Amino acid sequence: MKYISTRGKASALSFDEVLLSGLASDGGLYVPAVWPWFSEKDIKAMSEKSYEEIAFNVLQPFVSGSITEGKLKGILQKTYQDFSHHAIAPIKQIGTNDWLVELFHGPTLAFKDYALQLVGRLLETILLERGQRVTVVGATSGDTGSAAIEACRGQTNIKTFILFPKNRVSQVQQRQMTTVNSPNVHTLAIEGTFDDCQDLVKALFNDKPFREKHKLVAVNSINWVRVMCQMVYYFSSGARLGSPQRKLSFAVPTGNFGNVLAGWAASMCGLPIEQLIVGTNKNDILFRFFETGEMRITNVNPSVSPSMDIQVSSNFERLLFNLLNNDGNLVQDWMSEFRKNGTASIETELFSVVKQKFSAARFSDEETKEVIKKLYKDTGELIDPHTAIGIAAGRKRRSDTKTPLVCIGTAHPAKFPEVVENSTGVHP
Repeated sequence: MKYISTRGKASALSFDEVLLSGLASDGGLYVPAVWPWFSEKDIKAMSEKSYEEIAFNVLQPFVSGSITEGKLKGILQKTYQDFSHHAIAPIKQIGTNDWLVELFHGPTLAFKDYALQLVGRLLETILLERGQRVTVVGATSGDTGSAAIEACRGQTNIKTFILFPKNRVSQVQQRQMTTVNSPNVHTLAIEGTFDDCQDLVKALFNDKPFREKHKLVAVNSINWVRVMCQMVYYFSSGARLGSPQRKLSFAVPTGNFGNVLAGWAASMCGLPIEQLIVGTNKNDILFRFFETGEMRITNVNPSVSPSMDIQVSSNFERLLFNLLNNDGNLVQDWMSEFRKNGTASIETELFSVVKQKFSAARFSDEETKEVIKKLYKDTGELIDPHTAIGIAAGRKRRSDTKTPLVCIGTAHPAKFPEVVENSTGVHP
């Protein structure tokens, strides 16, 4: 498997090279040169497999040529053995045809564990084979940082630096990042927003001499491997709920566009997805884009769903690359215009293609709290504010109630105890 840059000028790389680089040398993001395809027979067979076995089936084509099948199986076994639920990503029914996939049974209680626990072990394996050391650098709006730290802590061949926006993550998230007593972990609070943190990380990677000297590796979803690993729970959920015999719709709370892009990537590989529904908070750049076709940066405002307090959604570039027929020059021009002017649009014809698969909805803090309150009253389930936005968006924008709606449960409610207790009277 080879990977190419969305900007079109960087050399094609193998899987292990993409893992160890993150951002392409031309500033673009890596994507597969050719998407693997899973047939209806392949997907149907997944219904009888464990999450670990589905992960092997999905990921093996992407790591081909870099990691043997035996090593991949061993890595997957180690990755999921400490998750707290035997199903790894269990599904609960929360409505007539509404489902919640719980992605908070990993060590830091958030969906980022499902990719980063695996990324950490992939890194460990490849670095030992090469006899190399690297410096992991990441920006976080809350959950990526703690998941990356948990995945890399104690590894002698990895130094880890995580940047988070000061006073803009929950107390639980901050403590998870700042109380790890490991000499290879360094956590930095940045005056500003997540976008400021991410800009600093991108600047480090775009400084080629610095990047090569310190052997920088990205753990944000600018690193393709993050997205690749997140595809697994889309296939797992699909197989559990009747794919490929019937299509599903997925509702995804997102700020950086990585989680929902993993669903889009799964559809590119054959998973029959009818809709991908994006949920946003008041920082609604993605909602506005899916309504108008224009991406326009505005101010980042603190909310009760801080992991989505983002304006620059990095992973959108991967979708844009596909829309522009893999023309790296056009992507470069579009991204340059966006960065220069704070706004850019796609043509009407391309926008109509986007609307065939994507839709979006936004919710205020008060609306988010009301969703948490109502779901608890109706079902007894406690949910975090990000998951609440995903559920609300899915129910508001689904095109067909006969199509199963799978809502992505992104974090355990205990990571955001104040807003959950304020909404339900129950301290998680």
